[in-house]
Amino acid sequence: MAIATTRSNTAVETQKPRPHDMKLEVVVIPVSDVDRAKLFYAGLGWRLDADLVGDEFHIIQFTPPGSQCSVVFGSGVAPGPYARIELDILETAGELVVSDIEAARAELADRGVDVSEVYHYAGDKGRVSGPDPERRSYASWASFSDPAGNNWLLQEVTARAPGRVDGGGATFVSSAELAAALRRASVAHGEHEQRTGGQRDENWPDWYAEYMVAEQAGNELPL
Repeated sequence: MAIATTRSNTAVETQKPRPHDMKLEVVVIPVSDVDRAKLFYAGLGWRLDADLVGDEFHIIQFTPPGSQCSVVFGSGVAPGPYARIELDILETAGELVVSDIEAARAELADRGVDVSEVYHYAGDKGRVSGPDPERRSYASWASFSDPAGNNWLLQEVTARAPGRVDGGGATFVSSAELAAALRRASVAHGEHEQRTGGQRDENWPDWYAEYMVAEQAGNELPL
């Protein structure tokens, strides 16, 4: 008995590469009275992550309980070489965290977005072209705007500031992010083996796990 088979006429499209991860982690709300906002949100039980005060500016960052996204409240702009940093923050709709600022910037450009060059801040020189020379977390940026004029900041983060992430709840939202963390752990583990006499570490999975969780939570890294 013959079995009839059918085949879809829909053309098989070439699979497109997965977009680079961009995690919305900060939204910005300008306020006229930062101290009042600080008292209010602290009273709600939100975690205070940062409180930055300058001659003519005040910026605070809170994270609601259980939230993966924080809120920046601020007023004013600081004078001097770091003025652009505060102005950048207060003029944005939010910050998008990426693990590779250059790859994320290139992908936006390929999609036709008018995205800035990658830049960092270098003391009295202010904004400087290119990523942070030491590729420190939180130190490399890029920016773009949507058709309505809403500004977005890209920020490269690989190792978290202390307290920003609960180490007990460390997660990786994609295989690409996990792979990047494994590569960083691999490099660090190679240095660890050299420091311990060049012998192969049979417990490398435990070391990798400890390193990756500590890096994400902003805790002290194993040696």
